[in-house]
Amino acid sequence: MASPNSLLLLLSVLVYCLSTSFAHPLKQTRNKTLPSYIPRYPRPSNKLMNKIDSCWRANPNWASNRQALADCSIGFGSGAMGGKNGAIYIVTDIFDDPINPKPGTLRYGAIQTKPLWIIFQRDMSLVLKNELMVNSYKTIDGRGARVEIANGPCITIEGASHVTVHGISVHDCKPGKPGMVRSTPDHVGHRVGSDGDGITVFASTNVWIDHCYLARCTDGLLDVIHASNGVTISNNYFTEHDKVMLLGHQDGYTADRIMKVTIVYNHFGPKLVQRMPRVRYDYAHVANNRYDEWIMYAIGGSSDPTIFSEGNYFVASNDPYGAKEVTKRETHEGKGYWKNWKWRSSKDVFVNGAYFVQSGWGYSSPLYFNSQSFDADAGSLVPVLTSDAGPLQCHVHQPCLSMIM
Repeated sequence: MASPNSLLLLLSVLVYCLSTSFAHPLKQTRNKTLPSYIPRYPRPSNKLMNKIDSCWRANPNWASNRQALADCSIGFGSGAMGGKNGAIYIVTDIFDDPINPKPGTLRYGAIQTKPLWIIFQRDMSLVLKNELMVNSYKTIDGRGARVEIANGPCITIEGASHVTVHGISVHDCKPGKPGMVRSTPDHVGHRVGSDGDGITVFASTNVWIDHCYLARCTDGLLDVIHASNGVTISNNYFTEHDKVMLLGHQDGYTADRIMKVTIVYNHFGPKLVQRMPRVRYDYAHVANNRYDEWIMYAIGGSSDPTIFSEGNYFVASNDPYGAKEVTKRETHEGKGYWKNWKWRSSKDVFVNGAYFVQSGWGYSSPLYFNSQSFDADAGSLVPVLTSDAGPLQCHVHQPCLSMIM
């Protein structure tokens, strides 16, 4: 007859095996949609959230009031309403027809003239047949699903206003071919072919790009050009690319003088070469972003832009021969020409010999309206404030969490 101690040991082993068999499938289910391409960094369990995330992420009922997100942006693009006052449109079909999109597809929702808040029924990987034209008053909201637009032409926001793109992955984008593309229910026009950007903002206003992943596109990852204005780019994760972000079309295009862009809480990850951003003419407030080992330069520009770098965290390469300077000016007029350009650094943190070359004089802080204004935190807090950059893991009835818990 077995002793009581032996029976107790056998019972303990049995309980452990049963609990393990139930726990493992649950863990696999929760991790099934986690992207493996976004590295994570150690952070405290009660970590500080940045101002945008603290506005909405802690609410477990986010899914029943998705449109509350529209009130959480800051900076020049804080007025972007997206589809706040419109109906919920659910993407159910990954098929794409650039000329005659059918209901249930992403393109059908994106081209409508009425405001729409676009969400996704399930995890989806979309390969578009030509560039996606996003009309005014649209929010593309990837929360609750893993949504990728990749391996084909990607997103164009042209001549539009009040557009928000949140929580999706845009990567490995290819040039679009010349051809007919529908931009509204009533208009099909000939497109000359997109350049292979991840997201292009062209002659548009009140645009917010938040919590997206962008990598490895043919041209730029995110370009804001042709007198676009009122743009906030926040909480995004950028990696593995050469020309990351362009603000301003070209040196002779003076209409870009009206452009004002806020770049905040982004993580510029490894294997990025340049343009984080590259600025022409316009004003860029670059605040509380993390930069990891740029290959050529981090922040650059030409044509007398104003750049205010505030509370960023710049980590240069460990390689003693690697790039250390954050800034790069491009001009044909000689070195002295750019000394009047207002490029300022305040509260920035510089690691591994990184340094910022300042220039110009006079007031350089952003002239925000009260509704746009925010206080940039000290650069030392940036590793925590940007630790959840990129798409989040969102489950119904639970707060949205970072991808690695």
